[in-house]
Amino acid sequence: MNNATATDIPATMNDATTIRPEEAAHFGKLAAEWWDPAGSSAMLHQLNPVRLGYIRKAIDAHFRTDSRKLRPLEGRRALDAGCGAGLLCEPLARLGAAVTGLDAAPENIAAASSHARAMGLAIDYRHGELAALEAPAFDLVCSLEVLEHVADKQAFVNALASRLSDTGLMILSCPNRTTRSRLLLVEAAERLGKVPRGTHEWNQFVTPEELAELAASAGLDLGEPTGIAWSPTKGLHLAEDLSLNYIVTARKA
Repeated sequence: MNNATATDIPATMNDATTIRPEEAAHFGKLAAEWWDPAGSSAMLHQLNPVRLGYIRKAIDAHFRTDSRKLRPLEGRRALDAGCGAGLLCEPLARLGAAVTGLDAAPENIAAASSHARAMGLAIDYRHGELAALEAPAFDLVCSLEVLEHVADKQAFVNALASRLSDTGLMILSCPNRTTRSRLLLVEAAERLGKVPRGTHEWNQFVTPEELAELAASAGLDLGEPTGIAWSPTKGLHLAEDLSLNYIVTARKA
């Protein structure tokens, strides 16, 4: 099996349209711990199975694949925009997709490539601006917990839409800008060390209504959001409650 590859996207006039350098630097500093379930990305490791359960159901519903099939993305191309060190890319590759992972932090791409090679997975990792990514359209485009970190949200969603095939599926997730998310995701989580200090800026969170407007402007139809909630008994889980975080599908209009 081919090793994972890492490529810098050549600079173009579109560079820095959506990347916030301070955000890339913040997450780049965490790259070495990204795959440690007890490290600075511990909450992502808890969140990942919840997101993957949703993604698998969305894939089966959209592409009409059997839920028992081990590789429902066989023969399809997938993009994870804002991939970090590959926590979503690797499961997508195991589901059969030819995966491209893109991130703003070169340190994350280095960590992702190294981990994928160790796992024997062939993933095409790129570092740079989404608008400058040269690639054929993707059947599946994912961007999870990323929109709140970009400089120009409309430009970013437009770029995501431009990478999606006409019959493809997009999956987005984002913290909701509510009092509850401010208390739990910013104040409590960062003070208690559940996520590193400075990870979240509450005023950058996007409400479902705002995301629907961004999607419509990009020529996308947004589905009905599903909440990602937290409770002491269940931990992180899918729910009707959208007040903390939510995940949603989109398609070309």
